Amino acid sequence: MTATTAAQAATDHREPVIRTAPRPADLNLNGHIFGGWILSQMDVAGGITAARRARGPVATVAVESMKFHRPILVGDLVSLYTHIAQIGRTSITVAIDVLAERMDEPEPIKVTEGRFVFVAVDASGAKRAVPPA
Repeated sequence: MTATTAAQAATDHREPVIRTAPRPADLNLNGHIFGGWILSQMDVAGGITAARRARGPVATVAVESMKFHRPILVGDLVSLYTHIAQIGRTSITVAIDVLAERMDEPEPIKVTEGRFVFVAVDASGAKRAVPPA
């Protein structure tokens, strides 16, 4: 099984948290989508997943890892898939896989992956415990 096929198999059973298409304004000097653009999309997708699990607001406290496998291009349909990798007393670690659908590729390809850490916060922004499942 190729890495692309494995990436597709890993996401077949899930709906993406975000599905979007980058625009020409999101290009970097190399003609690819700027890394900061996808980092922002990943932070939003991870935050949605963490907030659902925390049953309330969360704040990003760390990006544990980020790996760019292939560039994202204008015209790609980008899907962000998430799953909770770890839950602490106040923190939630979310693993994020980013796949792109391209006109010239038969299947989606994994372009980026990362692990983001969020902390549950109360109305004043103080840490709070993550409620039991």
